[in-house]
Amino acid sequence: MSAECLRALGLWDEPRVLEPGKAGAGDPGVIVSENPATGRAIAAVRLDDAASYDACVAGAREAFLKWREVPAPVRGQVVRAIGDEVRRLKTPLGELVTLEVGKIRQEGLGEVQESIDIADFAVGLSRQLYGLTMPSERPCHRMFEQWLPLGPVGVISAFNFPNAVWAWNAMLAAVCGDTVVWKPSLLAPLTAIAGNRIADRVATQMGHPGVFRLVIGADDAVGERMVADRRLPLISATGSCRMGRRVGQVVAGRLGRCLLELGGNNAVIVDRSADLDLAARAILFAAVGTAGQRCTTTRRLIVHESVVEQLLPRLVGAYKQIRIGDPMDERNLVGPLINARAVDAFLAAVATAREQGGRVVIGGDRVRVPGLDGNFVEPTIVRAPPDRGLPIAHEETFAPILYVFTFKEVEQAVRMNNDVDQGLSSAIFTDSVRSAERFLAPAGSDCGIANVNIGTSGAEIGGAFGGEKDTGGGRESGSDSWKAYMRRQTCTVNYGAHLALAQGINFG
Repeated sequence: MSAECLRALGLWDEPRVLEPGKAGAGDPGVIVSENPATGRAIAAVRLDDAASYDACVAGAREAFLKWREVPAPVRGQVVRAIGDEVRRLKTPLGELVTLEVGKIRQEGLGEVQESIDIADFAVGLSRQLYGLTMPSERPCHRMFEQWLPLGPVGVISAFNFPNAVWAWNAMLAAVCGDTVVWKPSLLAPLTAIAGNRIADRVATQMGHPGVFRLVIGADDAVGERMVADRRLPLISATGSCRMGRRVGQVVAGRLGRCLLELGGNNAVIVDRSADLDLAARAILFAAVGTAGQRCTTTRRLIVHESVVEQLLPRLVGAYKQIRIGDPMDERNLVGPLINARAVDAFLAAVATAREQGGRVVIGGDRVRVPGLDGNFVEPTIVRAPPDRGLPIAHEETFAPILYVFTFKEVEQAVRMNNDVDQGLSSAIFTDSVRSAERFLAPAGSDCGIANVNIGTSGAEIGGAFGGEKDTGGGRESGSDSWKAYMRRQTCTVNYGAHLALAQGINFG
C-alpha cells in the first residue's frame, strides 16, 4: 500500500526520496520515515543543510518580488487550481497521512479535506482583502487603510496534522501575496513532500514558480536558522509549548512576527442538565480520536456530581467497543501513537496518575496487535481522587488519557476548566441557557475555542483556530486570520492646494 501511495503522488520521482534499503545506514544526512502501525520503513528522505536552506529562502524571496505584483484574484485562481488537484489526489494523500502518522483512514482523508476546504475559503478571500476608509479631519484629504503582501512566510508544522496545518497557512499566505517556506516535522516528511509537490507543480504550470518551497532538516541545521532569519518576517509555528517559547523569543529578538499554535489541555464540562448520550459520543471522539494526539484532544472531563455515575458507565461501555489496530482497516477506530517514546510517555503518565491517587477505570496499558509491531496503547480513563487534585492532569500527555473530575456548581467547573497553563479548546454540555451563557461570558472559559453541546475537537475552517495563555495566542485558518500574513498601511491623500496639519496645528 505504501508503494502505491508514493507512486500515485509521484514521490519516487523525487530525487530526495529513497527506497529504505538504498539509504546509507547511519547516514546523518538521511532520515527514514517509519509506519507507526508496523514499525517498518516507508521510505528515506535526504535532509537539507544550511547551504540548501539559504538557497531555499533566497529563492522564496526572489519569487515573492514577482508574486506580490500578481493581482489577488489571480492568486486566488492559482489556489483554486491547487485545491482541485488535491481533490483529485485526496485518496492517496489521505492514505499517506495514515501510513506515516498512524491516523485511521477516515481521519487521514478528513485532514486532506481540510486542505481542500481552506483552499476554497482562500479563493473567496482573494476578492475580500478589504481595507477601511475613514474621514479625515482635514479638508480636501482622503484617508484609508490598505493591506499589502508581507513577504516570505516560514511555516513550522507538527507531525499530528502533517498536511492540514501547512495548508491553513499556505493557502491564506498565497492569496495574500506571500511565498511560503515550509519546515515540516521530521516524523512526517513524505506527506510534506507530497503536499508541497502538488502546490508547487500547479503554481509553476500556471506561470508562478517558487511560491511554495520546502526545507526538511534538523533544528540545529535548519530550525534555528529559520526562526532567526530576518528574510522571513512571519514565522507560523505549530508544536509544543516548549518549542513555541523558543521560537517566540528568537523571533521577538529580531522584531519579527510570530503566529504560535501550541499545546492544549482541554476540558469538557458536563452539567446536570446535559444530554448524556450526546455528551458520551462527543467525549469519545474528542478523547480517543487520532489516539489522543490532537492539540484539541479532550484530556479532562469535569462532570456534575449528580450525573457522574450515569455518564461513566456509558463511556466505559463505549471504550470497550473501540477497535484498536491497523489504521488502514476501516473497522478500527484507534491507530498507533507516533513512536515508542510516545508509548513510554503514556505509560509514565498512567503510572504517575496512580501514584497521585487516581483510579484507572479502563485501559492503562500498551496493546499488542497480532501481525503488527506498532505503537498501540489502550484508550484510558482515570478517575481523580475526590478529596484532592491530580497534578498529572495539568500536564499535556500526547496520548488517549482522560482524567475525570466532579463539581457542584458551574462556576466551580469553569474555574477548573481554566486552571491549566494552556487555553486552546473547551466545551460544555448542558440544556441550561444560564449555564451555557456563563461558560461563554467574559468570566467564563478562557480558551480560544468554546463550544456548547459539541466536543473540543473537529474545528471548522471558517472560524479562526488558536488559543490563549501557553497555547500562544495565534490564530490560523478562517475569519480574519488572513491579516497575520499581510502588512497594514495607512494612506492619506491631499487633493487640495493647501497644506493642512492635523490637530489644528498652525506652523507659520
